[in-house]
Amino acid sequence: MTISWLDAAILGLIQGLTEFLPISSSAHLRIAGEFLPSAADPGATFTAITQIGTEAAVLVYFWSDIRRIAEAWLRQNVLRTTHDADHARMGWLIIVGSIPIVVLGLLFKDQIEHGLRNLYITASALVLFGIILGVADRVGSKRLPLARLTWRDGILFGFAQAMALIPGVSRSGGTISAGLLMGYTREAAARYSFLLAVPAVFGSGFYQLFKSIGQENVVGPGQTALATLIAFVVGYAVIVFFLRLVATRTYLPFVLYRIAMGLGIIALLWAGQLSPL
Repeated sequence: MTISWLDAAILGLIQGLTEFLPISSSAHLRIAGEFLPSAADPGATFTAITQIGTEAAVLVYFWSDIRRIAEAWLRQNVLRTTHDADHARMGWLIIVGSIPIVVLGLLFKDQIEHGLRNLYITASALVLFGIILGVADRVGSKRLPLARLTWRDGILFGFAQAMALIPGVSRSGGTISAGLLMGYTREAAARYSFLLAVPAVFGSGFYQLFKSIGQENVVGPGQTALATLIAFVVGYAVIVFFLRLVATRTYLPFVLYRIAMGLGIIALLWAGQLSPL
C-alpha cells in the first residue's frame, strides 16, 4: 500500500518536530506509520530522505558557523593560508567524528533497513537511552564549552551518533548524552550534535534518494518530497526552540516522555495492537 499525501504530510511534520529533540525521529516515524490510515511502515529509505529536509534547516540556521568552518578547513588544507586554526580544527573534528556512523552504517546496512526496525528493539532503545540521557544530565559537570572539544571527545561523540542507526536511540539524544557525560554544557553538546549530523545525514539521505530512483517504495516520490519540505520548515522552528530551551532547562521532560512512550509501545505489542515487524 502506498502512503497517501495526507499521511506523508503528517510524517513530514513528525520528522520536523522530532529530529532535533532527544526522542528519536526514526522511532516516531516507524510507530506513526502503524496508526495512519495506510497502516504501513514508511521504511528506512523514507526516513533517511526526509532527514535531508531537517538537515537543510541546520545548514540555514548554522550557516555562518558552517561557512567559517568550511572556509578555514579549505584554507588550511588546500590553500595552506589559514589564520583561523580553531575553525579549521573543528572541521577536522566533524570529519573524524563522522567516520563511525559511515563505517557502521555500511557494515550493518541490511540490519538497519530491516531487522533493527523491530518495534521491540525500538521500544527498548527508547527506554534504555532515555534513562542514559537522564543519568548524563544529572551527573555531567556541564562546564566545558565547545571550544574545549578534544580529538578523543570528538571520536566518542561520533560513536554515540552511530548508535542512532538503531531506531529509538536518537541521534541528538545519543550525542548529547555522550557530551554531558564528558562534561560539556547542554548547549555545547546540542550544537556539536547538530553540526556533526550534517555530513552523515546528507550522505545517508542522498544515498537512499539515488538508490530509490526507479524502485517501487511504500512512499511515492511526490509524497516524499512533500514530507521533506514540511520537515525543513518545522525543523528550523524546532532548532530555535530547542537551543533556547536547553540553555536553561533540564532534559527530564524528554527522559520521562521516552520512557512512557517505550513502555506504551511494549504494552501495545503485548496486547496485540501493534505488530513488531
